[in-house]
Amino acid sequence: MRISDLQRCAARPGRLVEWRLSPATVAAAATLPTDPRPPAYIQESHVRTARSVREDGLFVPTWLGTAFDLPGHVDLDVLEQALHGWTLRHETLRSGFRWDGDGMMQRFTLPEDDVTLHREVIGDFTDAEALVRYLQDRFDEAADALRWPNFIYAAVLREDSTSVYLAFDHTNVDAYSLHRIPYEVHELYTAHGAGRRSLVAPPVGSYVDFCHQERVHADAIDGTHDIVTRWREFIDRCDGRLPEFAVDLGLWPGDDLPVQQLVCEPLVGQGAAAAFEAHCRPHGGSLVGVLAATSLIVHELGGQPVYRTVVPFHTRSKSMWSDSVGWYVGGAPIEVPAARDFDDALASVRAELQANRSLARIPLARVLDLLGDNFRPTSPDLYSIVSYVDARLIPGAARWAEQRAHGLLRVSYGDQVCVWVNRLHEGLWIACRYPDTDIASKNVRLYVEKLRELIVAVATCGARS
Repeated sequence: MRISDLQRCAARPGRLVEWRLSPATVAAAATLPTDPRPPAYIQESHVRTARSVREDGLFVPTWLGTAFDLPGHVDLDVLEQALHGWTLRHETLRSGFRWDGDGMMQRFTLPEDDVTLHREVIGDFTDAEALVRYLQDRFDEAADALRWPNFIYAAVLREDSTSVYLAFDHTNVDAYSLHRIPYEVHELYTAHGAGRRSLVAPPVGSYVDFCHQERVHADAIDGTHDIVTRWREFIDRCDGRLPEFAVDLGLWPGDDLPVQQLVCEPLVGQGAAAAFEAHCRPHGGSLVGVLAATSLIVHELGGQPVYRTVVPFHTRSKSMWSDSVGWYVGGAPIEVPAARDFDDALASVRAELQANRSLARIPLARVLDLLGDNFRPTSPDLYSIVSYVDARLIPGAARWAEQRAHGLLRVSYGDQVCVWVNRLHEGLWIACRYPDTDIASKNVRLYVEKLRELIVAVATCGARS
């Protein structure tokens, strides 16, 4: 799936229809008792950061979403049944948070029978830019971290096809969750159209249950745990901070949180992606390769003797959560010294990942609590990331191009650089959001071009050997 934003996903005009949880569902949620299953640490950190930034007077939308097409004339009643069934399939969408009198986050969760959708026809849009502006404003309001419900569905109807949009606050989804949505909604739409009521697939595990289990495990450790010690040492070597992208971004301490920009484009085609993967496979594959390449490039651009970053890893440790919608992400720190060449960097990255991947088992927010690092977040991103996902085996991936499927980012404000590289059937795709300064724009563009050049060079060398 190509990661993009609303402005770059080739939206087309049509009749816009929206679905949200019905007023009756919202009213039922208001009277629910507290669900004893707590929020995940990553959920709580996200919501508290959103509140902190909002209290500073800045509204920073951080929703994620997906867009894809259904072919032909769509039956709205059948699509609504599919969206309702998909909502019931994933318990996190029936669950939300509220604050108690002591400022603690408490969960509530609706029974399936109390969940209904409300459909509203918004109107006809003849201009694509006007449609995108409306959708972005609507998603900003409806998928807000500090409200509930915090997600919304929409469809743009045309005679030849319908574009489906789903937007969520990050507490509900991660990138992998978004990648699965086009397949599941399409299959449910087909099933309901054929008179079946559900997917021909087993039920999925609940992210709400996962949050409880992960929190119990994380709360059982203290500040003497080896994982906490290793994080402490890593942060000390980062001058007491979490790592930033090690190139000049044109920012100064004390600056207001900057607006961000997005670059998203094909990186290399299928042939170069396959040859690059083959060269990197003995060292762990393309994830290792992308990180090794990044370490070489940021050393060239920024001159830092060691490349430090936090690598995102999924935490879907059991098969029951493989198909579950939720925010299943942890992070592991790595440190890569300046390398002689690409293969030297590959070996260093592989060794770091093997040594440190286990650190992702404990949520970083819990580690920071134990370190006594009670900082007040001022940015939606704790640190910069470089993420790699091989999405080719995700159900429905082979149809993404014909479905015009996109994973959607909301690019708004932030002082970090976040990079996503996806392996698709047609090759490698890159998306990167970064602070909107002249220096950051120049250096991020240099990073993308040098990453492309290095991948092509490695692929060419590997093909000849």
